[in-house]
Amino acid sequence: MFPTVREVLALDPVRHGAPRVVAGDAGLDRPVRWIHIAEVPDIATLLGGGELVLTTGIGLPGDDAGLRAFIGDLADVGVSGLVVELGRRYLTGVPRVMVAAAERRGLPLVELRRATPFVRITEAVHALIVDAQLTELRATEEIHQRFNDLSVEGADTAEVIRQAAELSGCPVVLENLSRQVLGYDPAGESAELLLDGWEQHSRRIPLTGRTAYDRDSGWLVTAVGARGQDWGRLLLRWPASGDVPSAQSGEPTAGPPTRLTILLERAASTLALGRLIRRDAEGLERQIHRTLLTALLDHSRPVDEVALRAKALGVVLDRRHLVGVMVRHRAEDLVGENGPEAGQARLRDLSEAVGQALREAKLTALTSAVDDHSVGVLLALTDPAAEDRALSAFATTLRRVRLDSGVGRADPARGVGAGAVIVAAGSGVASLREARRSLVEARQIAEAARRDRRDLPIFRLPHVGLAGLLHLLRDEPRLQTFVERELGALLEYDARHPREQLLDTLRAYLEQGRNKTAGAAAAHLSRPAFYERLARISRILDVDLDSVEASLSLHVALLALEAVRTP
Repeated sequence: MFPTVREVLALDPVRHGAPRVVAGDAGLDRPVRWIHIAEVPDIATLLGGGELVLTTGIGLPGDDAGLRAFIGDLADVGVSGLVVELGRRYLTGVPRVMVAAAERRGLPLVELRRATPFVRITEAVHALIVDAQLTELRATEEIHQRFNDLSVEGADTAEVIRQAAELSGCPVVLENLSRQVLGYDPAGESAELLLDGWEQHSRRIPLTGRTAYDRDSGWLVTAVGARGQDWGRLLLRWPASGDVPSAQSGEPTAGPPTRLTILLERAASTLALGRLIRRDAEGLERQIHRTLLTALLDHSRPVDEVALRAKALGVVLDRRHLVGVMVRHRAEDLVGENGPEAGQARLRDLSEAVGQALREAKLTALTSAVDDHSVGVLLALTDPAAEDRALSAFATTLRRVRLDSGVGRADPARGVGAGAVIVAAGSGVASLREARRSLVEARQIAEAARRDRRDLPIFRLPHVGLAGLLHLLRDEPRLQTFVERELGALLEYDARHPREQLLDTLRAYLEQGRNKTAGAAAAHLSRPAFYERLARISRILDVDLDSVEASLSLHVALLALEAVRTP
């Protein structure tokens, strides 16, 4: 906020005096808080530190000891420098004893070899200081306004962190109390270098009080939380290199500019407020998990960035055997019963149960709800041979966790398997770039398994059968074309004659193994009426329903039609 001694010497009124630094040039970057004109030897008692003292020397002591004491007193009080105008007391230069004393104390000592009105120097320097203060004030106002807007808009964590990094020009990291990274913005620097070994690095950064600056590491830190419950820390690295010397001692400062402290604290307050507003929603860690899983599924982020952010969160995905898993309720009517809010609550409960099962099974994974029905898991295993064992442990633990919490038990009133969940696993892959394939496969298997009434602990691709296979292929245009070719004429007939619904008659006939008597009973029709309908179907489709091959083709088409119609 304040100009340095070096900047003061570059001002036109000072340059007019032909300045020459004769001692303490290492301290020229000290900030100048104010200009003070002095012509008495005991001026140090009236100073507070940070002043640039101007003098003609007419009142300074005449002996060497007095001059050493004068320089020592100024250095002790922390002035930023001493400027002596030659011509009145000292004609050709300041005494050597003053130069030696100033050099020994690191105090900048400057000669003005030409007479210069001190008032012009004070006016110029004070104008700089006032302008700097106004600039700082405007920056502070912008900080308050920016974060007020973010709070009102309900900005997410990533946006708050991005704005903090943009306003400060410094890297910003948000971590939880376990030193896991919840979000970051490297401010143009290398994210890999910023987050490398983060937990160990962070634990060496102390926090005394709500906000503090650790000079050794260069990190400004503030606690994040509200109502007496802190849940994280927000860190800003300043400066990128080197420290600004203090006016008192010439040593590095104990903290960054006040503006940055205000910025970090406002950002932390915005994050805390956002968490309070979303207190009934997912925790920040789970939000990050969901962001990363979604990014893998829809390619919204580079794979390397997903790996880096996951590692910062404590989930290592590089050089791991990865297995996509989807967990979902068997029927959407259970998820959405009693309205959307009840469905979301059930999904949230399932997500928490999955997370607890992973912890108890001591498995490393990304996990979060990935849509309105499913909880996704990306298992990261160090040993590919442990895949089956890990999946079995997860499924067993999940079932126990849900039973312990009072859910997942069969309800005879709702039917067999009511309240149960499906655990589906994709094929294991060797790299994060292939993880999407495993996750998508797991999702498709889970959807296909909804029609499978077997109570399998884990569904894999070999378990889905023909109906499951058709469900996996339901978006394939060639399958849809097959359905239209086999059943299109009958579907058009039913559309024109909604009372007859010959498609149901055909389904009853095929599902009963082409047994016409059993088919008539299943369709709740008399045998003559059922026979007449079969004959009409045969004419409409131009097929022989007594043909095994034709009936098989129609049956596959019916199963495919159901798969296509099922969301």
